[in-house]
Amino acid sequence: MTESNTVDATLRALLVDVLGLGEARTAALTDDSGLFGELPEFDSMAVATVLTEMEDRLGIIIDDDEVDGEIFENYGNLLAFSLRKVTD
Repeated sequence: MTESNTVDATLRALLVDVLGLGEARTAALTDDSGLFGELPEFDSMAVATVLTEMEDRLGIIIDDDEVDGEIFENYGNLLAFSLRKVTD
């Protein structure tokens, strides 16, 4: 499994756990799938929890100044941000 696939699988599992989306719904997410503002489960409280879980599960540190709304626009942005952090 490549690092990209591992990060993708970790993010999807995280969204299942944090948002309670269910595995089938999370597996259906594409790069263009909207997150914040599109999924009712993905509210401002969920953002904080997702960030914390990303740090824990991916072994990364996310500084406050790195976080903006663009990261949570769609799944592709969230995955790309995660991959950048993992490879930093």
